[in-house]
Formats: sequence, C-alpha cells, structure tokens
Amino acid sequence: MPREFKRAVLKLSGEALREDGSPDNISPEIVETIAKEIKTALTQKPDLELMLVVGGGNFWRGISAAYRGMDRPTADHVGMLATVMNALSLMAGLEDSGIESRVMTAIEMKEVAEPYILRRATRHLERGRVVICGAGTGNPFFSTDTTVALRANEVAADVVFKGTKVDGVYDKDPNAHDDAKRYQSVSYQDCLSQNLKVMDSNAFALCQDNNMPIIVFDMMTPGNIAKALIGEDMGTVVSAEPSVFA
Repeated sequence: MPREFKRAVLKLSGEALREDGSPDNISPEIVETIAKEIKTALTQKPDLELMLVVGGGNFWRGISAAYRGMDRPTADHVGMLATVMNALSLMAGLEDSGIESRVMTAIEMKEVAEPYILRRATRHLERGRVVICGAGTGNPFFSTDTTVALRANEVAADVVFKGTKVDGVYDKDPNAHDDAKRYQSVSYQDCLSQNLKVMDSNAFALCQDNNMPIIVFDMMTPGNIAKALIGEDMGTVVSAEPSVFA
C-alpha cells in the first residue's frame, strides 16, 4: 500500500546540489535531475501539493563561520542568502521542466522572489505550484531543519521528507558500524531516548509537539525523490505512532 498524503514539505540540503570534486557550487545537471524527479512525482500524483526547503551548505555554513570568529547573526544571514541562490536555481530547473513554481523568502527581496506570506504560500500550493522557501526563517540561530518544521506546520502539511545521504534512521552510525540496524519506523520518544540524530533539537521538538511525521530517506540514489513523493515505502518514518503510514 502506498503512503497516503496530499501536502508534503521536502527538505533538500545545499550540499546535494554540488557535484563531488567539482569547483562549481551548484551543478546544473543535479538541479535538472531533481526537477525531473519532482516532475515524475507530480505526473504520477497530480493532486500532490509540494513545498521545498533548501539549505545553503554548498556555499556557506553560518555556524562554521561563527566558530572562525564572525559574529553569529551576520554569519547566519550570509547563509540565508546562500539558500536563496539555491532556491532560485531550483525554480529555474523546475520551470524548465514545465513545473510552475514560486520562490518565497523570509527576508524580503522583491526583485527576485516573493516575501513568504502564509496565506499566499497556501494559495500557491492549492493552485498546484511548487513553493520553494529560501532565507530560512529569516532569523539567526535557526537552521533550515527548523525552517522545514516551521513551514510544514504552518501550511498544515501531512508529512515532512528529509533527503539525506543514508537510507533512513539507524541505531548507530552505519558508516562506522557494520552491524548498524535501520529502523523502518521509530517513535519520537525512541529517537530522544536513543539520541538518534534525525533533525536538530528545535526542529524535532516542533514536529513532535505538533505530531508532524518525518520520513528520512536516501535522496542520492537516482529515482528516490520521485519514489518518496509518490508514497513508496522507503526510508524511516518518525512519528508518534510508528505505524502512521502502515
């Protein structure tokens, strides 16, 4: 049975837009691939309402700059601008694939994107447009994980997808332990008690407090983004009831 949901928020890391070994921060080929996978999902599931939240780590990581001496608010604001560059690139890729989309930013920059306004974002989703959120929450000290949790709860999404380099949540680091066990589903409470790193603490608390399911999956394998968005059983479901999509 496919997982049933109508409105979803997908988190894409900035690093996923960069090709390994390339001097370019954004790979047009990777952007095109992501756009084609999203188009595949929307073609197979035309009633899906989709919001994207993109990170900026391929350009800048605010917390790393802060460790090296820059004040944290400035470092984080630079990182927010990095996410906007990624959001605009994704919009271009989606539009080239024939998918109507809008970039909405938490920091106003009306010449290149719309300001994030909840009712306007919801209206875009209802009209079948993919909404791409840039500039994080607009506030320093909050990650794009927190952005995804906040936006998902604001627009009353059914699920959050977190694309990563591993195929789900494990009981220990699978890169360091051959006997690591992957969970098909796991509760919020078990994640906390076992110190499983699903999202940062602010983001995780937002999802837990509002009973927002999180699906962690491997986005690096070709085809997985489309498969996740159409509801195929993959990755790990994190929720109050592990069988929420069973």
